[in-house]
Amino acid sequence: MAATALSLRARRAELLASNLANADTPGYKAKDIDFDAVLERQRQGASATTLAVTNPAHISGESPEGIATTDLKYRIPNQPSLDGNTVDPHLEKAAFAENAVQYQTTLTLLDHRIRGLMTALRGE
Repeated sequence: MAATALSLRARRAELLASNLANADTPGYKAKDIDFDAVLERQRQGASATTLAVTNPAHISGESPEGIATTDLKYRIPNQPSLDGNTVDPHLEKAAFAENAVQYQTTLTLLDHRIRGLMTALRGE
């Protein structure tokens, strides 16, 4: 699960960075994912609600990272702006920093598991 969590954290970091980059774009809607819900669904092996594909040229509705388009949520702004932008830079920076710490923690846990396996393989 650590590898899945790591890829989800990376995808969330991309979303939060995109929100920050578009903080001054009129009409831009801030997006995020419910990390715990997506991870739990993937842990249980349940698939997301996907679009019916009747032709190979159809769009599947799921990104390569395993996050369905239905997992993307729009943020409800605390104070909406006049131009329709819902990005709160302070909130986005805090969410980005929290996600970065959690990404690093997941990476450290994965590193410890790999080191443990390597130690077992060497017979130390």
